[in-house]
Amino acid sequence: MDIRFSGSRSGTAPLTWGQRAIWDTIQKTAPDDHYFNFGRVLKVPRRARPLTVERAVEVLGALVERHGSLRTRLGAGPSQVLETSGAIAVTLSAGDPDRLLDTLAERAFDYAGEWPLRVGLVVADETAAGAAEGTTGDAAGRPPGGTVTHIVLVFCHLAADGLGAEAAITDLRLLLLRGAVPGPPPPSPLDLARWQRSEQGLRVARIAAEHWESEYRRIPPTMFDRPVAVPEGPPVWRAQIVSRALDLAVQRIAAVHGVSTSTVLLAASSVLVGAVTGHDVCAMLPIVGNRFRADTANAVTTLSQEGLFVLDLRGDATFADLLRRAKPAALRAYRSAYHDPDDRDRLTARVSRERGAEIHPYCCFNDMRFVDRVDASHDERTVRQAMKDTALTWPLSQDRLNCRFCLHVTGEPGGLGVSLTADTRFLPRPAMERYLYDLESLLVEAAFREVLEPVG
Repeated sequence: MDIRFSGSRSGTAPLTWGQRAIWDTIQKTAPDDHYFNFGRVLKVPRRARPLTVERAVEVLGALVERHGSLRTRLGAGPSQVLETSGAIAVTLSAGDPDRLLDTLAERAFDYAGEWPLRVGLVVADETAAGAAEGTTGDAAGRPPGGTVTHIVLVFCHLAADGLGAEAAITDLRLLLLRGAVPGPPPPSPLDLARWQRSEQGLRVARIAAEHWESEYRRIPPTMFDRPVAVPEGPPVWRAQIVSRALDLAVQRIAAVHGVSTSTVLLAASSVLVGAVTGHDVCAMLPIVGNRFRADTANAVTTLSQEGLFVLDLRGDATFADLLRRAKPAALRAYRSAYHDPDDRDRLTARVSRERGAEIHPYCCFNDMRFVDRVDASHDERTVRQAMKDTALTWPLSQDRLNCRFCLHVTGEPGGLGVSLTADTRFLPRPAMERYLYDLESLLVEAAFREVLEPVG
């Protein structure tokens, strides 16, 4: 069963800034680069049921035709190659959609030879059971019967980031319900690459580069600069807590201080990184969506890049003091994220030579939530009581990662999810666990009293 598509455009162009940034990261993480695969599960809307396999495949073809990134592969150079037509294989299953997503995402993409989208359909009858074992139709080649209940999409990170995936799901839902998506398609990666090489794009890149260069001259060369342990087994591990107490505390702090919850978490994370590493200036690399232009807000592509956030921890600063510093620092970081990776590489090499050490924080922060909720009404008793339910798990380990410290924030059914993926040669597993619980404790304390003692 294939999704066949025939778009209206084709062409070749240099990689966009976002594509180049993630491609560099993928290369540094291979062969564990399946780490960057991600997906979405769409439960078929009630008004679109019953949905046959044939109709689902037809709608998915329209989605791929609308968004050029989903039919763009890696070319020589490297470059991006937009194809007019082709076919994407579909996996059929009668099982759990989340398990299907995990199966489709568990191996790395063939970036030059494979389309950057994998698709699975969950079909609600016994016909799909045979399909899941390799049967894709009857003897005459007709598609299997049954009703599609869920559509599973797994994206190559060269084709989409988290916000791009959400845009794809929104359009897929509209195609199922209405048969069309209103308005012209947003810019393709081909269009973005050409704009980034224009006079306006070069000006944006130059302003961002000035921020990176000035901050690179004052930050520690590397936040996690000394191996402290010999790991047992794979060096890279992930620890995750899900904490309702942390969620409520962060909402309260953000409301009281007039900042976003992401800024609260970025500031608190920096404080604790400073405490762990002994540095009095913390540099973190927040992942920024870069969807500031109206025409790219709903683009299915990868626009996310790292910005450079620098927080000065020196002086007798309370957490409230640090939040006041963090707000403008976060805005500068967000503006610096839309940058040309070639500019960043050049200035990194130059400043590293001048300072006699490699300049790279190896410390990143990724708030993957799409909604920011603030609320000052949460009471202390409720928040402290919720701390008893905080749970920690170890969901991942692997051999390679392009970073030493990666903090991810997600919204989970039980509260705020904070996961720390770290190289245990620089931050051992007991220290990872302690870091996450300290983050919760710091923010719960800050939510209900003015911390008079210096933080850090």
